[in-house]
Amino acid sequence: MFKGLIPSPALVKPSFLMIALLSTSTITGCATETHRTIQPQTVATYKTAYQGQQVSVAIGKFQNSSSYLNGLFASGNDKLGSQGKTILKTHLQQTGRFKLVDRENMNELKQEANFSGSKQSISGARFVVTGSVTEFGRKEVGDRQFFGILGSGKRQIAYSKVSINVVDVVTSQVVYSTQGAGEYELSNREIVGFGGTAGYDATLNGKVMNLSITEAVNNLTRDLDLGVWGK
Repeated sequence: MFKGLIPSPALVKPSFLMIALLSTSTITGCATETHRTIQPQTVATYKTAYQGQQVSVAIGKFQNSSSYLNGLFASGNDKLGSQGKTILKTHLQQTGRFKLVDRENMNELKQEANFSGSKQSISGARFVVTGSVTEFGRKEVGDRQFFGILGSGKRQIAYSKVSINVVDVVTSQVVYSTQGAGEYELSNREIVGFGGTAGYDATLNGKVMNLSITEAVNNLTRDLDLGVWGK
């Protein structure tokens, strides 16, 4: 009587098998993992042979003198200046032209010397390198094609300019000065519903700081090789 309502085993098994395969492919298809390394931007003389005498320098004050993060509601912590000082120290060391002495970790160095039973013999620097971020800014520029129907775009732009001074520790004379500036831009465009959009990218701050300091250190190193300063 109800024989026509009961599916045959031949029809049931493929259906369950199909569902199981689809479920498995859906689950396994959701998990992806990718990774890659990125070569950081370095100074022009990085890993190049240098036969001259290295100049002993220490890093002095490096501060944010721009209006960026220096408004009425600023936290008082100079994050931009601290970031710039770290970048400057790295690039100066990578030029191979300098004996860079550390003055920020004196307590830790003394402690480690005591642990090892060694007597410290701190080297003095001939010059102190100081600097500041004189200009820094960010902006977003957007456009819409035919009231947005045909697409839209957005550009995030960061700009930085730094000044670096080299000071003789004996005479306190500024023997050399240079500047470096750079601009970084991130663009996204969406055309008739296709394409990507991006939120605020905080990494642009570090990238443009690195770019401007790299230019300044390249100038400093070039003029050292030419004998403009350091004698």
